[in-house]
Amino acid sequence: MLEWVREQKENPFFLFYAITLPHGPHEIDDFGIYQDKPWSDRQKSYAAQVTRIDRDIGELVDVLKELGQDKNTLIVFAGDNGSSFNPNSEIGKLFQQDANGLRGYKRGMYEGALRQAAFAWWPGVVPAGRVSDEPWAFWDLMPTFVELAGIEEPAGYQTDGLSLASYLKGGPAPERDYFYWELHEERGEVGAFQAARWQDWKAVRNGFKKPIEIYDLAKDAGEKNDLAKDHPDLVAKAKAIFEDAHQEDPNWPLTHRAEERTKVSNEAWAVKKKRDASQYIPANAVPLK
Repeated sequence: MLEWVREQKENPFFLFYAITLPHGPHEIDDFGIYQDKPWSDRQKSYAAQVTRIDRDIGELVDVLKELGQDKNTLIVFAGDNGSSFNPNSEIGKLFQQDANGLRGYKRGMYEGALRQAAFAWWPGVVPAGRVSDEPWAFWDLMPTFVELAGIEEPAGYQTDGLSLASYLKGGPAPERDYFYWELHEERGEVGAFQAARWQDWKAVRNGFKKPIEIYDLAKDAGEKNDLAKDHPDLVAKAKAIFEDAHQEDPNWPLTHRAEERTKVSNEAWAVKKKRDASQYIPANAVPLK
């Protein structure tokens, strides 16, 4: 990655750097500074993965400074979900995954799963040290990059995203009607999970056949007090948002798991289990020293 950045020294460039770490099965070649900690190997590995990301991003910044491109480059860094672990799990308990007071974790619709910290770095453009709790979402990034690059969106491109260009430079986050999330875990027969946020109101439906819950995030960020019974008007608004935001697709029905997805998933898991049993090693793998 660093060599590629060096090769772009004289060219405008866009880099989407999708880092796998930290991720299961939580293995790493070197526990580093955590080697002697009284932790399990999984706990050491998780910590070492996070530290390696920190080091790698630091090296990227160093290369940009070396090339004299640091003041001409925007870095946006974020994870893809909130807390990753059950707070009572081996890793979740040690690293206090619920320390932010939010409910839930990965593969859920509560704030602990959806809310994720991020940072933007662009010396002289993004105000240094600014901290903001105004919400935005990943689907805002493409419109942001399009505006900053001074180009047009491709024909037929559709998005609910809004440009964050002004926000990153110190302005307010863009106003919008709502945020919407949809998760197709299909646990049992409950169907897809849905959530929406408008202003400080949050709606959660943990399955198509489940009731809609309503929370006031301004007073209850931990989503402990369901206000649905007291606010039928907000329940109706949430239902309308769910219907407006959902895009029909035969592979992603709200009511059940599509047969084709089940078929493809089963085939993929069968391949994985076969590879695990055979201790499969890719042909281009480099042995660790």
